[in-house]
Amino acid sequence: MQRVFSSSLVAAAVLILLFTVGAWSADNSQNPGQQQSKISSLDRERAQHMFDNVATDIRKHYYDPQFHGVDWDANVREYKARIDKAATMNMALSHIAAALAVLNDSHTFFVPPQHAYRHDYGWRMQMVGEHCYVVQVRPRSDAQSKAVKPGDEILTIDGFAPDRSNLWKMEYVYNLLRPQAAVRLNLRDPAGATRQLDVAALIKMGPVVKDVTGNGVWDLVRAEEDEEHASRVRYADIGKQLLMAKLPSFGGDEEIDRLLSEARKHEQWILDLRGNPGGYEDALKLLIGGIFEHDVKIGDRVGREIKHEELLAKHSHHPFNGKIIVLIDSRSASAAELFARVVQIEKRGLVLGDRSSGSVMEARSYSYHLGSDTIVPYGASITHGDLLMADGKSLEHGGVTPDEIVLPTAADMGSGRDPVLARAAEILGAKLTPEDAGALFPYEWRPE
Repeated sequence: MQRVFSSSLVAAAVLILLFTVGAWSADNSQNPGQQQSKISSLDRERAQHMFDNVATDIRKHYYDPQFHGVDWDANVREYKARIDKAATMNMALSHIAAALAVLNDSHTFFVPPQHAYRHDYGWRMQMVGEHCYVVQVRPRSDAQSKAVKPGDEILTIDGFAPDRSNLWKMEYVYNLLRPQAAVRLNLRDPAGATRQLDVAALIKMGPVVKDVTGNGVWDLVRAEEDEEHASRVRYADIGKQLLMAKLPSFGGDEEIDRLLSEARKHEQWILDLRGNPGGYEDALKLLIGGIFEHDVKIGDRVGREIKHEELLAKHSHHPFNGKIIVLIDSRSASAAELFARVVQIEKRGLVLGDRSSGSVMEARSYSYHLGSDTIVPYGASITHGDLLMADGKSLEHGGVTPDEIVLPTAADMGSGRDPVLARAAEILGAKLTPEDAGALFPYEWRPE
């Protein structure tokens, strides 16, 4: 599989989209609000088989042969013993995930078999500076009915306090590994008042085994169309001089080519990489090469199977030569972080916003399955290499610190204002209010 730079949650989502042939037929297929049934001996054997496959590939391919000081074989023995004692299949799968989490690597994680239901909490959260906030609430959701609003600070979720070090792990557990029928939120509103709420998720049951023939194939087509719509680049012009473009991910080369073509029609460019989780290496190199008249060294790959291989972006014959400002936030990860850091190191432009995710590793996805007629797919993402930037430093865990830190306040989030984009426009001499900036690229919910 082609090398990719992508954040953990999105990589997991991509893998889940691929797992459309079947779904887990044991207690994982139940509504998450129901009592989980006791694990059978067959399912326990299946869980051990899953763990064996994933653990073997980590042993063979993980980029650090020392596993950051973890005794990997001892770790595997410990968690195999825990699987032997697990009371439910969900707990057995959780032990597999926990064994990988010992490595504390944003790009190495277990992708469990697909659940037979669609699950949506109806709200989205994000780190802004060092605090976690609700940033979006789905219309007609239980969260909206209970007056959960953007700008509410999340103090705890089920008693756990989110921060920059653990938020991605919490989202992995709540969204992928063990979705919950409801969560208990401890919130603080912009005025400083605190409240505690139990917020239910939207759960839609589906078939345990997906039909990929006849009418069932149209469900897959619609899902692919939704994904394409969400991943499109969005544009806004301020006069003929300034282009604003929001790039949601580093996808195909054609999209990057169109983006660069649009940029070359203008003298100034604000590239919004906020929320961008990364993507394909080739797309990253194409975009970097598109803003330089010379080849640019992104960094050096290092790892067990990579011996200080240079990652180079070839320059374009028709680069964008104008001024550029890059916007990042705590959800800008991997390829988005690399692009922003190259802009800084090469002094090509300014970076504004919030400190980025610090999830910059090179990973490959591995797919497995159980069964033959009715298959149970599962997978893993395994880090194959780190990347040392041209300054000799890795961005993993540290992220990119913007040249100018600009953060929305709780009141900004509640009112839909975007002071970050407005500030970028101001630097380039354009007039754009935070209110108008917030209306340019509105958040788009996926269909329920």
